Amino acid sequence: MVLPSRAFGANDRVRVGIIGLGNKGGQHVKLFLETPGAALTALCDVDTVRLTEKAELAKKAGVSPFTTTDPRRLLERKDVDAVIIATPNHWHVLLAMWAMDAGKDVYVEKPVSHNPWESVRLVEYAKAKKKIVQSGTQYRSDVGLRQAQEWLKAGNLGKPLWGHSVWYEYREAIGKCAPFFPSDLDYDLWCGPAPLQPLTRPRLDYHWHWIWDTGDGDLGNSGIHAFDICRWFAGHTGFPKRILGLGGRFLWDDAGQTPNSQLTLLDYPDCPIIVEIRQLPMELGEKTMDSFRQLREGFVVQYEGGFFGGLRAGGVVFDKDGKRRKEWRGDGGATHHHNFIEAVRSRKTATLRAPIQEGHVSSSCCLLGNLSYRMGKPTPKKNCIEAVSKQAQGAEAFDRLSKSLEGIGIDLDKTPCSLGPWLELKEANGDITAVSGGSEFQLNLARQLARGNYRAPYILPG
Repeated sequence: MVLPSRAFGANDRVRVGIIGLGNKGGQHVKLFLETPGAALTALCDVDTVRLTEKAELAKKAGVSPFTTTDPRRLLERKDVDAVIIATPNHWHVLLAMWAMDAGKDVYVEKPVSHNPWESVRLVEYAKAKKKIVQSGTQYRSDVGLRQAQEWLKAGNLGKPLWGHSVWYEYREAIGKCAPFFPSDLDYDLWCGPAPLQPLTRPRLDYHWHWIWDTGDGDLGNSGIHAFDICRWFAGHTGFPKRILGLGGRFLWDDAGQTPNSQLTLLDYPDCPIIVEIRQLPMELGEKTMDSFRQLREGFVVQYEGGFFGGLRAGGVVFDKDGKRRKEWRGDGGATHHHNFIEAVRSRKTATLRAPIQEGHVSSSCCLLGNLSYRMGKPTPKKNCIEAVSKQAQGAEAFDRLSKSLEGIGIDLDKTPCSLGPWLELKEANGDITAVSGGSEFQLNLARQLARGNYRAPYILPG
Protein backbone atom coordinates (compact mmCIF):
# COMPACT_ATOMS: atom_id res chain seq x y z
CA MET A 1 0.00 0.00 0.00
CA VAL A 2 1.29 3.46 -0.88
CA LEU A 3 0.92 5.73 2.11
CA PRO A 4 -0.22 9.30 1.39
CA SER A 5 2.32 12.10 1.54
CA ARG A 6 1.75 14.86 4.04
CA ALA A 7 0.30 18.10 2.67
CA PHE A 8 2.45 21.06 3.69
CA GLY A 9 1.02 24.42 4.61
CA ALA A 10 2.80 27.69 3.91
CA ASN A 11 4.53 27.67 7.29
CA ASP A 12 4.94 23.93 7.83
CA ARG A 13 8.46 22.56 8.04
CA VAL A 14 9.56 19.19 6.66
CA ARG A 15 10.35 16.95 9.63
CA VAL A 16 13.62 15.14 8.99
CA GLY A 17 15.09 11.95 10.42
CA ILE A 18 18.73 11.00 9.80
CA ILE A 19 19.94 7.38 9.75
CA GLY A 20 23.70 6.98 9.99
CA LEU A 21 25.68 9.62 11.91
CA GLY A 22 29.26 9.02 10.85
CA ASN A 23 31.38 11.39 8.77
CA LYS A 24 28.70 12.25 6.20
CA GLY A 25 25.75 11.78 8.56
CA GLY A 26 27.33 14.19 11.03
CA GLN A 27 27.51 16.77 8.25
CA HIS A 28 23.82 16.21 7.55
CA VAL A 29 22.94 16.94 11.19
CA LYS A 30 24.65 20.34 10.98
CA LEU A 31 23.18 21.12 7.57
CA PHE A 32 19.59 20.23 8.38
CA LEU A 33 19.75 22.21 11.61
CA GLU A 34 20.43 25.20 9.32
CA THR A 35 18.32 24.33 6.26
CA PRO A 36 15.30 26.64 5.78
CA GLY A 37 12.01 24.77 5.91
CA ALA A 38 13.43 21.73 7.70
CA ALA A 39 13.03 20.50 11.27
CA LEU A 40 15.35 17.82 12.65
CA THR A 41 13.11 15.45 14.63
CA ALA A 42 14.90 12.07 14.80
CA LEU A 43 18.39 10.55 14.79
CA CYS A 44 19.52 6.95 14.43
CA ASP A 45 22.86 5.19 14.67
CA VAL A 46 23.80 1.75 15.94
CA ASP A 47 26.78 3.39 17.69
CA THR A 48 25.41 4.83 20.95
CA VAL A 49 28.44 7.08 21.49
CA ARG A 50 28.01 8.69 18.09
CA LEU A 51 24.25 8.93 18.60
CA THR A 52 24.68 10.75 21.92
CA GLU A 53 27.23 13.16 20.42
CA LYS A 54 24.93 14.19 17.58
CA ALA A 55 21.91 14.46 19.86
CA GLU A 56 23.89 16.83 22.09
CA LEU A 57 24.85 18.87 19.03
CA ALA A 58 21.17 19.20 18.13
CA LYS A 59 20.24 20.16 21.69
CA LYS A 60 22.79 22.99 21.63
CA ALA A 61 20.87 24.31 18.61
CA GLY A 62 17.62 24.16 20.59
CA VAL A 63 16.36 20.87 19.15
CA SER A 64 15.60 17.65 21.07
CA PRO A 65 15.29 14.88 18.48
CA PHE A 66 14.05 11.36 19.15
CA THR A 67 17.01 8.94 19.21
CA THR A 68 17.26 5.23 18.50
CA THR A 69 19.79 2.59 17.51
CA ASP A 70 17.27 0.76 15.29
CA PRO A 71 16.21 2.43 12.01
CA ARG A 72 12.85 0.67 12.12
CA ARG A 73 11.93 2.65 15.24
CA LEU A 74 12.66 5.90 13.43
CA LEU A 75 10.74 4.89 10.31
CA GLU A 76 7.57 4.06 12.23
CA ARG A 77 7.32 7.56 13.68
CA LYS A 78 4.62 9.90 12.40
CA ASP A 79 6.68 13.01 13.17
CA VAL A 80 9.18 12.15 10.39
CA ASP A 81 8.32 13.22 6.84
CA ALA A 82 11.65 12.65 5.14
CA VAL A 83 14.59 10.35 5.84
CA ILE A 84 18.27 11.03 5.19
CA ILE A 85 20.26 7.81 4.67
CA ALA A 86 23.99 8.10 5.36
CA THR A 87 24.80 4.54 6.45
CA PRO A 88 27.39 2.20 4.92
CA ASN A 89 26.50 1.50 1.29
CA HIS A 90 25.08 -1.99 1.78
CA TRP A 91 22.14 -0.53 3.74
CA HIS A 92 21.17 2.26 1.31
CA VAL A 93 18.50 0.65 -0.84
CA LEU A 94 16.86 -1.47 1.85
CA LEU A 95 16.47 1.54 4.14
CA ALA A 96 15.21 3.68 1.26
CA MET A 97 12.54 1.09 0.45
CA TRP A 98 11.55 0.73 4.09
CA ALA A 99 11.28 4.50 4.33
CA MET A 100 9.03 4.72 1.28
CA ASP A 101 6.88 1.88 2.63
CA ALA A 102 6.45 4.01 5.75
CA GLY A 103 5.32 6.99 3.65
CA LYS A 104 8.59 8.94 3.82
CA ASP A 105 10.48 10.82 1.15
CA VAL A 106 14.18 9.98 0.91
CA TYR A 107 17.58 11.61 0.51
CA VAL A 108 20.07 8.78 -0.02
CA GLU A 109 23.81 9.20 -0.03
CA LYS A 110 26.06 8.19 -2.89
CA PRO A 111 26.39 5.61 -4.20
CA VAL A 112 22.64 5.23 -3.96
CA SER A 113 23.03 1.45 -4.10
CA HIS A 114 25.50 -1.35 -3.43
CA ASN A 115 24.84 -3.25 -6.67
CA PRO A 116 23.25 -2.36 -10.05
CA TRP A 117 20.23 -4.65 -9.62
CA GLU A 118 19.02 -3.00 -6.44
CA SER A 119 19.72 0.39 -8.01
CA VAL A 120 17.15 -0.35 -10.72
CA ARG A 121 14.73 -1.57 -8.04
CA LEU A 122 15.14 1.70 -6.13
CA VAL A 123 14.18 3.80 -9.17
CA GLU A 124 11.15 1.61 -9.83
CA TYR A 125 10.11 1.74 -6.17
CA ALA A 126 10.30 5.54 -6.02
CA LYS A 127 8.12 5.81 -9.09
CA ALA A 128 5.57 3.28 -7.84
CA LYS A 129 5.39 4.88 -4.39
CA LYS A 130 5.32 8.41 -5.86
CA LYS A 131 8.02 9.58 -3.50
CA ILE A 132 10.59 12.34 -3.72
CA VAL A 133 14.02 10.69 -3.77
CA GLN A 134 17.19 12.77 -4.04
CA SER A 135 20.72 11.44 -4.57
CA GLY A 136 23.53 12.80 -2.39
CA THR A 137 25.57 13.86 -5.43
CA GLN A 138 25.52 17.47 -4.26
CA TYR A 139 27.77 18.99 -6.89
CA ARG A 140 24.77 19.06 -9.24
CA SER A 141 23.63 21.95 -7.05
CA ASP A 142 26.91 23.87 -7.30
CA VAL A 143 25.94 27.30 -8.64
CA GLY A 144 29.08 27.67 -10.76
CA LEU A 145 28.83 24.21 -12.30
CA ARG A 146 25.16 24.75 -13.14
CA GLN A 147 25.98 27.99 -14.95
CA ALA A 148 28.96 26.44 -16.74
CA GLN A 149 26.95 23.41 -17.84
CA GLU A 150 24.31 25.65 -19.44
CA TRP A 151 26.98 27.69 -21.23
CA LEU A 152 28.71 24.60 -22.59
CA LYS A 153 25.43 22.86 -23.43
CA ALA A 154 24.65 25.87 -25.66
CA GLY A 155 27.64 24.87 -27.82
CA ASN A 156 30.06 27.65 -26.92
CA LEU A 157 33.02 25.25 -27.09
CA GLY A 158 31.55 22.91 -29.68
CA LYS A 159 30.91 19.23 -29.12
CA PRO A 160 32.35 17.27 -26.19
CA LEU A 161 35.03 14.80 -27.33
CA TRP A 162 36.04 12.96 -24.16
CA GLY A 163 35.87 13.21 -20.40
CA HIS A 164 38.33 12.30 -17.65
CA SER A 165 37.41 12.36 -13.97
CA VAL A 166 40.03 11.97 -11.26
CA TRP A 167 40.03 11.44 -7.54
CA TYR A 168 43.52 11.50 -6.06
CA GLU A 169 43.18 11.32 -2.28
CA TYR A 170 45.84 9.84 -0.06
CA ARG A 171 44.60 6.89 1.98
CA GLU A 172 46.68 5.08 4.57
CA ALA A 173 46.70 1.32 5.01
CA ILE A 174 43.85 0.17 7.28
CA GLY A 175 45.90 -2.49 9.06
CA LYS A 176 44.90 -6.06 9.79
CA CYS A 177 44.34 -8.09 12.92
CA ALA A 178 43.07 -11.42 14.23
CA PRO A 179 39.34 -11.88 13.48
CA PHE A 180 36.98 -10.48 16.12
CA PHE A 181 33.39 -9.33 16.57
CA PRO A 182 32.85 -5.79 17.91
CA SER A 183 31.24 -5.82 21.35
CA ASP A 184 30.46 -2.11 21.79
CA LEU A 185 27.44 -2.06 19.45
CA ASP A 186 24.82 -4.29 17.83
CA TYR A 187 27.12 -5.66 15.15
CA ASP A 188 24.46 -7.99 13.74
CA LEU A 189 22.27 -4.96 13.00
CA TRP A 190 25.26 -3.01 11.66
CA CYS A 191 25.89 -5.83 9.16
CA GLY A 192 22.19 -6.04 8.24
CA PRO A 193 21.96 -7.35 4.64
CA ALA A 194 25.70 -8.11 4.55
CA PRO A 195 27.25 -11.39 5.77
CA LEU A 196 27.86 -11.53 9.51
CA GLN A 197 31.63 -11.82 9.25
CA PRO A 198 34.24 -11.04 11.91
CA LEU A 199 36.39 -7.96 11.37
CA THR A 200 39.99 -8.48 10.33
CA ARG A 201 40.85 -4.78 10.64
CA PRO A 202 41.18 -2.75 13.86
CA ARG A 203 38.65 -0.04 12.95
CA LEU A 204 34.98 -0.54 12.08
CA ASP A 205 33.90 2.95 11.02
CA TYR A 206 34.83 4.45 7.64
CA HIS A 207 37.20 1.61 6.74
CA TRP A 208 34.13 -0.36 5.65
CA HIS A 209 34.52 1.57 2.39
CA TRP A 210 37.44 -0.68 1.45
CA ILE A 211 35.58 -3.99 2.02
CA TRP A 212 33.39 -5.37 -0.80
CA ASP A 213 30.57 -6.62 1.46
CA THR A 214 29.87 -3.12 2.72
CA GLY A 215 31.64 -0.60 0.49
CA ASP A 216 32.69 0.14 -3.08
CA GLY A 217 36.17 1.62 -2.80
CA ASP A 218 36.86 5.23 -3.69
CA LEU A 219 35.19 4.79 -7.06
CA GLY A 220 31.86 4.53 -5.23
CA ASN A 221 32.86 6.64 -2.23
CA SER A 222 34.32 9.89 -3.59
CA GLY A 223 35.14 9.30 -7.25
CA ILE A 224 31.45 9.09 -8.09
CA HIS A 225 31.17 12.84 -7.45
CA ALA A 226 33.60 13.72 -10.23
CA PHE A 227 32.23 11.07 -12.59
CA ASP A 228 28.63 12.17 -12.05
CA ILE A 229 29.39 15.75 -13.09
CA CYS A 230 31.67 14.63 -15.92
CA ARG A 231 28.81 12.52 -17.30
CA TRP A 232 26.42 15.47 -16.92
CA PHE A 233 28.73 17.84 -18.84
CA ALA A 234 29.33 15.20 -21.53
CA GLY A 235 25.57 15.03 -22.08
CA HIS A 236 25.13 11.34 -21.23
CA THR A 237 21.83 10.41 -19.59
CA GLY A 238 22.11 6.64 -19.97
CA PHE A 239 24.71 3.91 -19.83
CA PRO A 240 27.78 3.37 -22.01
CA LYS A 241 27.94 0.58 -24.56
CA ARG A 242 30.52 -1.17 -22.37
CA ILE A 243 32.70 -0.73 -19.27
CA LEU A 244 36.15 -2.04 -18.33
CA GLY A 245 37.99 -1.86 -15.00
CA LEU A 246 41.61 -2.46 -14.05
CA GLY A 247 43.97 -1.68 -11.19
CA GLY A 248 45.16 -3.15 -7.92
CA ARG A 249 45.70 -2.71 -4.22
CA PHE A 250 49.39 -1.96 -4.28
CA LEU A 251 51.99 -1.28 -1.58
CA TRP A 252 49.76 -1.88 1.47
CA ASP A 253 49.64 -5.24 3.23
CA ASP A 254 46.36 -4.77 5.03
CA ALA A 255 42.78 -6.07 5.31
CA GLY A 256 41.54 -3.81 2.52
CA GLN A 257 40.02 -5.45 -0.56
CA THR A 258 39.22 -2.59 -2.93
CA PRO A 259 41.84 -1.16 -5.32
CA ASN A 260 43.90 1.86 -4.35
CA SER A 261 44.93 2.50 -7.96
CA GLN A 262 42.19 2.07 -10.54
CA LEU A 263 41.15 2.98 -14.07
CA THR A 264 37.59 2.59 -15.32
CA LEU A 265 36.85 3.03 -19.01
CA LEU A 266 33.31 3.87 -20.10
CA ASP A 267 32.73 3.46 -23.83
CA TYR A 268 30.14 6.13 -24.56
CA PRO A 269 29.63 6.83 -28.29
CA ASP A 270 31.22 10.13 -29.41
CA CYS A 271 32.41 11.11 -25.91
CA PRO A 272 34.03 8.29 -23.90
CA ILE A 273 34.89 8.81 -20.22
CA ILE A 274 37.78 7.59 -18.08
CA VAL A 275 37.58 7.53 -14.28
CA GLU A 276 40.89 7.46 -12.43
CA ILE A 277 41.21 6.66 -8.73
CA ARG A 278 44.46 6.98 -6.82
CA GLN A 279 45.13 6.63 -3.09
CA LEU A 280 48.93 6.33 -3.18
CA PRO A 281 51.30 9.33 -2.97
CA MET A 282 53.84 10.61 -5.48
CA GLU A 283 56.72 9.66 -3.16
CA LEU A 284 57.11 7.11 -0.39
CA GLY A 285 56.88 8.66 3.04
CA GLU A 286 54.91 11.64 1.71
CA LYS A 287 51.20 12.38 1.31
CA THR A 288 51.40 14.66 -1.73
CA MET A 289 49.28 13.44 -4.62
CA ASP A 290 49.72 13.74 -8.38
CA SER A 291 47.40 15.93 -10.48
CA PHE A 292 45.75 15.92 -13.90
CA ARG A 293 45.52 19.31 -15.60
CA GLN A 294 46.00 20.93 -12.19
CA LEU A 295 43.18 18.90 -10.64
CA ARG A 296 43.41 16.30 -7.89
CA GLU A 297 39.70 15.86 -7.25
CA GLY A 298 37.60 16.86 -10.22
CA PHE A 299 37.01 16.33 -13.90
CA VAL A 300 37.94 17.53 -17.36
CA VAL A 301 35.78 17.48 -20.46
CA GLN A 302 37.58 18.15 -23.73
CA TYR A 303 35.51 19.99 -26.33
CA GLU A 304 36.25 20.91 -29.93
CA GLY A 305 37.25 24.44 -28.91
CA GLY A 306 39.01 23.81 -25.61
CA PHE A 307 38.32 22.15 -22.29
CA PHE A 308 36.51 22.68 -19.02
CA GLY A 309 37.93 21.59 -15.68
CA GLY A 310 36.59 21.84 -12.16
CA LEU A 311 34.31 20.41 -9.46
CA ARG A 312 34.52 21.54 -5.85
CA ALA A 313 33.82 25.24 -6.44
CA GLY A 314 32.87 25.86 -10.04
CA GLY A 315 35.39 25.59 -12.83
CA VAL A 316 37.31 27.14 -15.70
CA VAL A 317 37.24 27.00 -19.50
CA PHE A 318 40.55 26.96 -21.33
CA ASP A 319 40.84 27.53 -25.08
CA LYS A 320 42.88 25.42 -27.49
CA ASP A 321 46.01 27.42 -26.62
CA GLY A 322 45.62 26.72 -22.92
CA LYS A 323 44.52 30.25 -22.03
CA ARG A 324 41.75 30.92 -19.51
CA ARG A 325 38.65 31.98 -21.36
CA LYS A 326 35.92 31.98 -18.73
CA GLU A 327 35.50 31.10 -15.06
CA TRP A 328 32.54 30.27 -12.83
CA ARG A 329 32.83 30.36 -9.05
CA GLY A 330 30.85 27.76 -7.16
CA ASP A 331 29.61 26.98 -3.68
CA GLY A 332 30.19 23.23 -3.48
CA GLY A 333 26.47 22.50 -3.79
CA ALA A 334 25.48 24.43 -0.65
CA THR A 335 21.78 24.48 -1.58
CA HIS A 336 21.44 20.75 -2.33
CA HIS A 337 19.64 19.98 0.93
CA HIS A 338 17.32 22.95 0.51
CA ASN A 339 16.51 21.75 -3.02
CA PHE A 340 15.39 18.43 -1.53
CA ILE A 341 13.25 20.11 1.13
CA GLU A 342 11.57 22.34 -1.45
CA ALA A 343 10.81 19.35 -3.69
CA VAL A 344 9.27 17.50 -0.71
CA ARG A 345 7.07 20.51 -0.01
CA SER A 346 5.97 21.04 -3.62
CA ARG A 347 5.74 17.30 -4.55
CA LYS A 348 7.48 18.18 -7.84
CA THR A 349 10.11 15.56 -8.65
CA ALA A 350 11.16 17.56 -11.71
CA THR A 351 12.65 20.26 -9.46
CA LEU A 352 15.23 17.85 -7.96
CA ARG A 353 18.75 18.60 -9.16
CA ALA A 354 19.94 15.05 -8.48
CA PRO A 355 16.85 12.85 -8.93
CA ILE A 356 17.22 9.17 -8.15
CA GLN A 357 17.40 8.27 -11.86
CA GLU A 358 20.63 10.27 -12.22
CA GLY A 359 21.97 8.85 -8.97
CA HIS A 360 21.14 5.37 -10.24
CA VAL A 361 23.04 5.79 -13.54
CA SER A 362 26.16 7.29 -11.96
CA SER A 363 26.18 4.79 -9.09
CA SER A 364 25.63 1.77 -11.34
CA CYS A 365 28.37 2.86 -13.74
CA CYS A 366 30.84 2.99 -10.83
CA LEU A 367 29.60 -0.35 -9.49
CA LEU A 368 29.93 -1.95 -12.92
CA GLY A 369 33.48 -0.62 -13.19
CA ASN A 370 34.23 -2.33 -9.89
CA LEU A 371 32.49 -5.47 -11.11
CA SER A 372 34.75 -5.68 -14.18
CA TYR A 373 37.80 -5.18 -11.97
CA ARG A 374 36.68 -7.94 -9.58
CA MET A 375 36.32 -10.36 -12.49
CA GLY A 376 39.83 -9.57 -13.66
CA LYS A 377 43.13 -11.36 -13.19
CA PRO A 378 46.79 -10.23 -13.05
CA THR A 379 47.74 -9.32 -16.60
CA PRO A 380 51.07 -8.37 -18.23
CA LYS A 381 51.55 -4.65 -18.72
CA LYS A 382 51.61 -4.87 -22.51
CA ASN A 383 48.24 -6.61 -22.54
CA CYS A 384 46.76 -3.93 -20.30
CA ILE A 385 48.04 -1.26 -22.68
CA GLU A 386 46.49 -3.11 -25.61
CA ALA A 387 43.13 -3.34 -23.82
CA VAL A 388 42.89 0.32 -22.79
CA SER A 389 44.22 1.64 -26.11
CA LYS A 390 40.88 0.80 -27.69
CA GLN A 391 39.40 3.90 -26.01
CA ALA A 392 40.36 7.53 -26.54
CA GLN A 393 42.87 8.70 -23.90
CA GLY A 394 43.08 5.15 -22.53
CA ALA A 395 46.75 4.53 -23.31
CA GLU A 396 47.78 7.96 -22.00
CA ALA A 397 45.86 7.43 -18.76
CA PHE A 398 47.43 4.00 -18.21
CA ASP A 399 50.90 5.38 -18.95
CA ARG A 400 50.44 8.12 -16.35
CA LEU A 401 49.22 5.58 -13.79
CA SER A 402 52.12 3.27 -14.57
CA LYS A 403 54.69 6.05 -14.15
CA SER A 404 53.07 7.18 -10.92
CA LEU A 405 53.40 3.67 -9.49
CA GLU A 406 56.98 3.40 -10.71
CA GLY A 407 57.74 6.54 -8.67
CA ILE A 408 56.98 4.61 -5.47
CA GLY A 409 58.76 1.45 -6.53
CA ILE A 410 55.95 -0.56 -8.14
CA ASP A 411 56.84 -2.13 -11.50
CA LEU A 412 53.71 -3.31 -13.31
CA ASP A 413 55.79 -5.87 -15.21
CA LYS A 414 56.65 -7.53 -11.88
CA THR A 415 53.48 -6.68 -9.92
CA PRO A 416 50.83 -6.57 -12.61
CA CYS A 417 47.45 -4.88 -12.59
CA SER A 418 44.30 -6.94 -12.47
CA LEU A 419 42.59 -6.43 -15.83
CA GLY A 420 38.87 -7.04 -16.04
CA PRO A 421 36.81 -7.84 -19.14
CA TRP A 422 34.71 -5.40 -21.11
CA LEU A 423 31.13 -5.70 -19.88
CA GLU A 424 28.70 -5.15 -22.74
CA LEU A 425 25.62 -3.24 -21.56
CA LYS A 426 22.14 -2.27 -22.60
CA GLU A 427 22.40 1.47 -22.97
CA ALA A 428 18.88 2.05 -21.65
CA ASN A 429 19.17 0.30 -18.29
CA GLY A 430 22.73 -0.99 -17.81
CA ASP A 431 21.87 -4.69 -17.96
CA ILE A 432 24.92 -6.84 -18.74
CA THR A 433 24.41 -8.54 -22.11
CA ALA A 434 27.86 -10.07 -22.64
CA VAL A 435 31.36 -10.40 -21.22
CA SER A 436 34.01 -9.82 -23.85
CA GLY A 437 35.89 -13.00 -24.67
CA GLY A 438 33.94 -14.72 -21.94
CA SER A 439 31.88 -17.85 -21.63
CA GLU A 440 28.28 -18.27 -20.55
CA PHE A 441 29.65 -19.05 -17.08
CA GLN A 442 31.40 -15.68 -16.92
CA LEU A 443 28.25 -13.89 -18.07
CA ASN A 444 26.26 -15.60 -15.33
CA LEU A 445 28.96 -14.71 -12.80
CA ALA A 446 28.83 -11.06 -13.85
CA ARG A 447 25.06 -11.00 -13.53
CA GLN A 448 25.24 -12.61 -10.08
CA LEU A 449 27.77 -10.02 -8.90
CA ALA A 450 25.50 -7.32 -10.29
CA ARG A 451 22.63 -8.66 -8.20
CA GLY A 452 24.38 -9.18 -4.86
CA ASN A 453 23.27 -11.27 -1.89
CA TYR A 454 21.11 -10.44 1.12
CA ARG A 455 21.10 -11.98 4.58
CA ALA A 456 17.70 -12.81 6.03
CA PRO A 457 15.69 -11.09 7.38
CA TYR A 458 17.21 -8.06 5.62
CA ILE A 459 15.70 -8.83 2.22
CA LEU A 460 14.48 -6.19 -0.25
CA PRO A 461 10.68 -5.82 -0.33
CA GLY A 462 8.64 -7.10 -3.27
